[in-house]
This record gives sequence, C-alpha cells and structure tokens, in this order.
Amino acid sequence: MNPEVFITCAVTGDDTKVAKSPHCAITPEQIARTAIEAAQAGAAIVHIHVRDPETGTFSMETRHYREVVKRIRESGTDVIVNLTCGMGGYIVIGENGLKDTPAPGSDFVTQEERMKHVIELCHEGLYRPDIATLDCGSLNFGDDNRAYISTPNYLRQGARIARDLGVKPELEVFDTGNLWFVKQMVKEGLLDAPTLIQLCMGIPYGAPADTGHLVAMVNSLPADSVWSSFAISRMQMPWVAQSILLGGNVRVGLEDNLYLSKGVYASNAQLVQKARTIIEAMGARILTPAETRDRLRLR
Repeated sequence: MNPEVFITCAVTGDDTKVAKSPHCAITPEQIARTAIEAAQAGAAIVHIHVRDPETGTFSMETRHYREVVKRIRESGTDVIVNLTCGMGGYIVIGENGLKDTPAPGSDFVTQEERMKHVIELCHEGLYRPDIATLDCGSLNFGDDNRAYISTPNYLRQGARIARDLGVKPELEVFDTGNLWFVKQMVKEGLLDAPTLIQLCMGIPYGAPADTGHLVAMVNSLPADSVWSSFAISRMQMPWVAQSILLGGNVRVGLEDNLYLSKGVYASNAQLVQKARTIIEAMGARILTPAETRDRLRLR
C-alpha cells in the first residue's frame, strides 16, 4: 500500500461527451477556474486539455493553453501543471483503404506539432508547464474506424523534445505493449529517473479495468518509476482504492468520469474531495504539490 499519495485531476479532456455535463469547462477562464478548485480540494497535479471557446470542441491552440496556465499561475494557487500532448494522433480509416483514408475526423500531425504548445510556452518562459504527456503506443480507439497512432520513433522524438525543454514527460500507458516500449525508452536512456507512468484502464480497446490486468502491469513497471492509474466511468472511485493498495497514486476528474453518484453530475473539486476521503479513510495521506515536486524531481 502507498501511504503517501498524490492526486491528479484531469479536468476536461477532449471527448465531446464531457460537454453534456453542466460542470464541463469550455473557455480558458473556466478551465483555469476548475483546475484551481481541484487544487484547493487537494489535487497536486492538474492535467489540462483546452477547447475552442466558441464550439466547445478540442483545440490545439497555444493561445488557449497560455491563457489557462497564466490564470492558474497568477491566481497564486500552488499546483503542478500537466499539459496534454495527445491531440494530433487520430486517424479515421475509410471503408475503401487509401481511397478514402484519412477520413473526416482525422487530426494526425507530427510529434513536434503535437507538442507545439509546450515548445512555444517553454521558449516564451513565462507560463511553461511542469509535465507534458506522451501517449505511449497506438490503439484502436472505440468501436468504429478511429485509431490513435503513436509510433516508436514519434515517441523517441517526444522524449527528446521534453528532455531538451526541461519538462517531465508523463508516460500514458493504455496497454501492456505500451509499457513494454516505455521500458525500451528507459533502456535507450531517453527518460530521466524517476519515470512518471500513468496506467490508463478501461478505455476501449486498451487494458480492461480489472485487477488482474493492473497487477500484471504494476509487476512489469521499470525500476525507479513513480506511477499512478485511473479507470473510467463508474470504476473511477474503486480504482482510487485499487491504485493505493498496489502502491500507486490516483487520477480523477471529468475527463474520465462525469458522475459523483448515479445520475448526479460531479464537479472536478467534488471528485477530488471524494478521492481524498477514500485515501484518508484507508490511512494514507495526500501529498502537497511541493512534496509531489520533490518526489518527481521536477526542475
């Protein structure tokens, strides 16, 4: 069991389904506010996607990320900022092979373009993030013809970019093969210790949200790693307890689950508070952002 746990709150995500919640943040001001509220409830890390303020759909615009981070920093709230670099990896396959592929809904771009907002914010210097995500493998994403593509060489490039920028990569692992490649990057010297690994469970069609699969991945983690895990939807809160029992940290938030209880929409702060209640009831304590920075050896 992990006696000292940090909480990550994934505040909005990119899925259009999240927007059905009345608590879904759309504008940079709303995203910053919900992140601050999550931090005040006990989250040490906030994981951030941005959306187009006009349409509510996902965005990759640096200006939106800049405004979110600026508002968080200028609020005086101590929290570790983790920006997604997962957008730009989707390909929708047509029914007729290359004749209609990529199909509408594809957003596939280079690794550098996926990380453009992080690169630009780091070069500007004022509102640089602490952490940026790398989605560590390709995955059939849902039941139709959409796939997320993240190849070994794209990931190697992403790890090099993050190291050059002085940003900690969070390695998002959706299946066992993803973890295999994380260990390969460790072997190649592309990742600085401790490796920060997020085990993402229950996302079709990655690793199922069951204890057996989580135990198998935990048993395969590289040495000198710090890990967290989450499961989506109704498994979010049971996974808080499951992660702690196996020695990990936890992630909650509207990106992964919209409800506090059946039919009751949650805010991010409420989900963090519920996770905190579980953590403390188990006899563990939550780490502050400062303690989490030390644990992760953030620059």
